Amino acid sequence: MVAIVRASLEDDKAEDVRVLDVADRASFTDRMIIATGLVSRQVDAMATHVVEALAKAGLTLRRDRIQSSDDWVLIDAGDLVIHLFRPEARATYALERMWGPESPTGETPAETGDGTV
Repeated sequence: MVAIVRASLEDDKAEDVRVLDVADRASFTDRMIIATGLVSRQVDAMATHVVEALAKAGLTLRRDRIQSSDDWVLIDAGDLVIHLFRPEARATYALERMWGPESPTGETPAETGDGTV
């Protein structure tokens, strides 16, 4: 699935495509793909083409799995979450810092020893 999304984004000239392995940091997904489009129209086209490429590969997403604003589109494909940003929004949210390899790993309550979350 990662290869399909990456190929679609590269075809659409997405910038700074990053794949983050977040399996040990997040319970809701295993990987994130973050990419930048220069204008809202490009971001919208990238999202449309990603959804079409996933459908062609047999993964049809429900409409409620796609959230969007003028600066950011989020596509929840289960084990893969795709974030498509305009440059300003990507800098503001800085997901690479939050979820990248340098970010802290999650702990379960049993690991903390005090039962707190």
